[in-house]
Amino acid sequence: MTTSIGGRRALALPVIFVLTFAVLIGTSIRAGAREYAAMVMDARTGEVLYSRNADTRLHPASLTKMMTLYIAFEAVEHGEIGLDTKVKISRKAANEVPSKLGLRAGQTIEFRYLIRAAAVKSANDAATAIGEAVSGNEAAFARRMNRTAKELGMTRTTFKNMNGLTEAGHLSTARDMSILGRHLFYDYPQYYNLFSRRSTDAKLRTVYNTNRKFLAAYEGADGIKTGYTNAAGSNLVASAHRGNTRIITTVFGASSSAARNAKVAELMDMGFQRAPRQVAERKPQLPTYAGNGTSTGAKTIQVARAVTSSMRPLGRPTMPAVAEVKQAALQSGIEAAVALATDEAAVVAEVAAAPAIPKTVIGDAVTKAVLLTAGATSPLPQARPRRLDFAAAKPLAEPSGEQVVVSRVSTSGGRHWGINVGSYPSRYKAERVLLKTALSEMSTLDGALRKVAQRSTGFDANFLGLSEDQAALACRRLEARGAECSTFGPNGS
Repeated sequence: MTTSIGGRRALALPVIFVLTFAVLIGTSIRAGAREYAAMVMDARTGEVLYSRNADTRLHPASLTKMMTLYIAFEAVEHGEIGLDTKVKISRKAANEVPSKLGLRAGQTIEFRYLIRAAAVKSANDAATAIGEAVSGNEAAFARRMNRTAKELGMTRTTFKNMNGLTEAGHLSTARDMSILGRHLFYDYPQYYNLFSRRSTDAKLRTVYNTNRKFLAAYEGADGIKTGYTNAAGSNLVASAHRGNTRIITTVFGASSSAARNAKVAELMDMGFQRAPRQVAERKPQLPTYAGNGTSTGAKTIQVARAVTSSMRPLGRPTMPAVAEVKQAALQSGIEAAVALATDEAAVVAEVAAAPAIPKTVIGDAVTKAVLLTAGATSPLPQARPRRLDFAAAKPLAEPSGEQVVVSRVSTSGGRHWGINVGSYPSRYKAERVLLKTALSEMSTLDGALRKVAQRSTGFDANFLGLSEDQAALACRRLEARGAECSTFGPNGS
């Protein structure tokens, strides 16, 4: 029996050893399957000082939030949304997996706190809320991310979401993320300090920087963004400056945050050694701003009433034969010229009342004399002004009680839609809501006509003169901030 038990133990030990070895080998294979990539860039010029697999498309993880924040800064700077705009949190944003701020569906929070939480805490719920507040939904914001990436020169990046959670096709490269990091520093320096904060107030609580260990350990480090998922490994885009030199280093696919920080520090040192001390700074070019559209779009100004007069001169009437004019002038002789000189006012009045002919090469005085003596039948046109100044033209007086309404009309046409932002017990309250809404949602309601419609149920606050897409986008953005909104078409539906 003892021998038998000993035999079983002797057999079990090799089996355990083999199984353990297989697990270790499998882990090694899985770790090896995650590709490592890196780039070191001189931020002053964009010159690449070192690269390895820099154009390999890999999972960026939360480095994605660099683009989310870039667009958030862009939207604030162009008046699409304010830092103090209150954003209503959607169920989608609230249900994002950690890391997160802890937002709840239905609550409202100022836009600035979402930016802080995404930049410092790398909060997934805050990043999703940012995208929804700016573009209405994830798909629309992802399209804007990809369009902006192309404008920045990120040629091998595709975004599918705002936070970087693993998704098929959501990929970037070490080169592209280095380019984005450089643009963040140069394009929005007023917000760049966010990335160096060890902690910050995010309203719900104080949050701590996911990159605080590297910021504390490496001299001159002041950003930018960490990222980690199982598929991506540990990623970091870091920036540091010493004297006049600034280096950006990007690492994808490190096995841990400690290994990542050590590798980034090593590459940073290499960058500072290789970068020239004195070099002409070449700032990157700002991308073309297009907001949530595909282009800036031309707009024209249209007066919302029928045109009753034209600043353009009337066409010249048919000129009589030159021979006839000369003959009439000879017949008039000097008498008409004398009459013109002695009683110019009378002549001018008679010319204005009589049918006249155009001016000819004979000269103004002789031509007016012809009018008096030859009984010409064509009216004399007024002299054409050298320059038509439409802006200086005085508008015609409007009938009492009517207003001249000026609205912007897109060249794309189809602006027959509107939105309703509530019904109120008085006209005053409806007008106040319209004004407040117009100021808070300038990007989508710019040029829309504010109108209060009185109904049996109260006073409806409406915006008119929108396209169907503009109306839908305006409502999505307003509802994201907890405001009441509904769209209606040309027939009021």
